[in-house]
Amino acid sequence: SEWGLPLLRLDPSNLYQKYFGESERNLKRAIQTAESMAPVVLWLDEIEKALGQGDQDGGTSQRVFGTFLAWLQEKKESVFVIATANDISKLPPELLRKGRFDEIFFVDLPDAATRADILGVHLQKRGREPRAFDLLTLGARAEGFSGAELEQVVVSALFSAFSENVDIDDEYLAREIDGTRPLSVTMAEKIAELRTWARERAVRADD
Repeated sequence: SEWGLPLLRLDPSNLYQKYFGESERNLKRAIQTAESMAPVVLWLDEIEKALGQGDQDGGTSQRVFGTFLAWLQEKKESVFVIATANDISKLPPELLRKGRFDEIFFVDLPDAATRADILGVHLQKRGREPRAFDLLTLGARAEGFSGAELEQVVVSALFSAFSENVDIDDEYLAREIDGTRPLSVTMAEKIAELRTWARERAVRADD
């Protein structure tokens, strides 16, 4: 919205079809659509879903990857490409080398204030007034939670309150937070490796 450009979201996993060559044609059609709308922002969501399957799919992902790389290198239309990934270990190294993208940004887990804001957003989306909750305390309590985990806290708390025929309050949210083991705990080693990788190769998004 700050750029004043339309945003196209492409889920790469939706490109794949069972017939030979159809996946590459789907990508080319998506590219043609983006180019016809230029200037435009093209957002490839969870790009590792499309480019990280290696030889397990008969070479389809490699052909799709080659088509995408060629276009990324040669494109002349004003299509600004943004790609997000949850697992960079599944990305081909050619995609991450300098020159493919102008910059690589690392989005870490949210801090306490941001967690409070995220809880407020999801409460408001579900018809609750965020100011009725002690979001700063709840945000601090949810140390290590991701945005998706915070959304699930709100959803689960609403279900629990509904089952007891009462409205949601701080206690229900706190109970869900305390009963959740976030991925930052269960996958602590992997997240530490990702942070080490990012320190050397990426710019922190909150800098």
